Amino acid sequence: MTDLHHIVIAGGGAGGLELATRLGNKLGKHKKARITLVDAKLMHVWKPLLHEVAAGSLNSESSQVYYSAHAQRHHFEFQLGEFTGIDRGKKMLTLAPIRDDQGQEVVSERVLNYDTLVVAIGSSANDFGTPGARDHCLFLDNLKQAQSFHKLLLGAFLRAEFEPSEQDKGLSIAIIGAGATGVELAAELHYASEKLASYGMHKVSADSVKLTLIEAADRILPALPERLSKAARKELEALGVTVMTGNAVTQIDSDRLTLKDGETIAAGMKVWAAGIKAPAFLTELDGLETNRLNQLKVLNTLQVSNDPDIFAFGDCAECPQENSDNPVPPRAQAAHQQASTLAKTLIGRLSGQPPIVFVYRDHGSLISFSKYSTVGNLMGNLSGKSMMIEGRVARLFYISLYRMHQVALHGFLKTALIWLNDRLSKALHPRLKLH
Repeated sequence: MTDLHHIVIAGGGAGGLELATRLGNKLGKHKKARITLVDAKLMHVWKPLLHEVAAGSLNSESSQVYYSAHAQRHHFEFQLGEFTGIDRGKKMLTLAPIRDDQGQEVVSERVLNYDTLVVAIGSSANDFGTPGARDHCLFLDNLKQAQSFHKLLLGAFLRAEFEPSEQDKGLSIAIIGAGATGVELAAELHYASEKLASYGMHKVSADSVKLTLIEAADRILPALPERLSKAARKELEALGVTVMTGNAVTQIDSDRLTLKDGETIAAGMKVWAAGIKAPAFLTELDGLETNRLNQLKVLNTLQVSNDPDIFAFGDCAECPQENSDNPVPPRAQAAHQQASTLAKTLIGRLSGQPPIVFVYRDHGSLISFSKYSTVGNLMGNLSGKSMMIEGRVARLFYISLYRMHQVALHGFLKTALIWLNDRLSKALHPRLKLH
């Protein structure tokens, strides 16, 4: 085992876990290489689902993948630990000490040797240094934050239901950033407030919850086609969400936020969903080249610019895009495609084959408005033109994105069983998580 080529994948997000699974099934199973996945968490949840966990419309337990169990089934190793640095000369990466909830060290700092290293540690929200953002905003970068958001949301609903002083004020929630996460979160929160009345909270209604979505750009979903942006805004306003564009947030306080033009908006809960950046320690990663968002700069082969034995992909990497001045966008579909290409590259690498050039194929974008609607555009593979879709058809395509991720991890049969279990769970349990 020790003589096998060792591929270490740092980061168990959607792309990293898919890559480890593919390589484990192709190489690890047949003892052609040793595959190790490293992550600071014990379990994986698909990041595009976190806004549903936060609103309570998804029980995260049904969507979790435990790394250790998944590794055993798919012939790779899992190492719990936070990736903090590398020594390129010695081909070693460093894992931070593991501490318990009281801060006591359980496992000391470790190092792992590698022959090929893949960095896929994702991204976190970029608050752009906005005063008060870190102190007064909620974030949705990981499962723990989404679960904390949900508990705070339930607490706010309970106060509005049972405290007379809170009933007249209602509940005000401001979402900063109208990308896909912010838009979909607004719709999920509206659904949660609408559904609560059927669970006994009769003094809480969608009308008593004021949702405000704020975007610095001149339209919501600025990275997507304009007609999709207009359709999304129409859907949100039909749900009663106040949409504000062309006005950046400059200051956030405990009970309000201030906009660039001086206007203030009262908000009991504030969610930051604007922009992303890669972890800052990547800028100090033994001389690897990074951009202003801390992302590792990679070639079109997904190799970092100055080390052929290190690859990076997903949100933590800036990858050039064919026939475009813009890099590959930080989307789940991009990470899925990159994992597929990189798996072929790393399998071929063992026999001396050159790396495969990654070419991003934009299959379109879909935005879900909870149980109300879905809108989006699909790209035609032959014509390159997009086709606008909405309603049930768009919803089916939206759901299929997550099922494709599950198929990549579990195969068709197990994914079908997971789908059946999800259907039964929805029939037997409340549509909204109440704890």
